[in-house]
Amino acid sequence: MDPGIVVAVIIAVVGFGLIIASRRDQRSTREAARLAAVERKVDAVMKHLGIEEPAPSEDPDVVAHLVKGEFIQAIKVYRERTGAGLAEAKDAVEQIAHRRGLRK
Repeated sequence: MDPGIVVAVIIAVVGFGLIIASRRDQRSTREAARLAAVERKVDAVMKHLGIEEPAPSEDPDVVAHLVKGEFIQAIKVYRERTGAGLAEAKDAVEQIAHRRGLRK
């Protein structure tokens, strides 16, 4: 096979992959912006109605890691169980630790 054709095919495949990746990034950025807008609206409605967000549940495995002093592992378990983001999980685990007197 001609080396020029091989190079052209490789460039085409890489270019196609970059186009697909770019579209995925644009879509996820749009979805993240829409989700953030919805969260802001829900927060505004909750504030207007005087509704407070419930305290995070205390998963026994999260508490067990906190008791052992494994703060990072507790956050990992919390994220796995709830699907929370890193900052949200860290705040929730800190609240659990504070309520139980297991401050990091």
